[in-house]
Amino acid sequence: MEVEGEVLQFEDYFPSMMEGLGAEGFMEELCQGFHLLMDVEKGLITFESLRRSTWQLGLQEMGDDELVWMLSEGDLDGDGALNQTEFCILMLRLSPGLMEGPKQYWMEEMYT
Repeated sequence: MEVEGEVLQFEDYFPSMMEGLGAEGFMEELCQGFHLLMDVEKGLITFESLRRSTWQLGLQEMGDDELVWMLSEGDLDGDGALNQTEFCILMLRLSPGLMEGPKQYWMEEMYT
């Protein structure tokens, strides 16, 4: 991650991870990421669990409004938190590299 002025720029490592791990391995990695960020008691990524995780992720400079945006961007059921499916969908949506190129390849690999 690079900080340019006030804008965070993220490097998209997901395409190379998908290539190296295969679709199943990649999804397992996403699930492990979810478990690192989630509130263990609730089984969800909440604002509080995300805030606690920012230091581990090197994102301590992120403001509360940015964390709220991240949660709201992925919150499909409107409960204010992310379940594992919502988290994985959000991570895939935020990876332009996965959405470019041979989509058919990784879609077929994930569902075969």
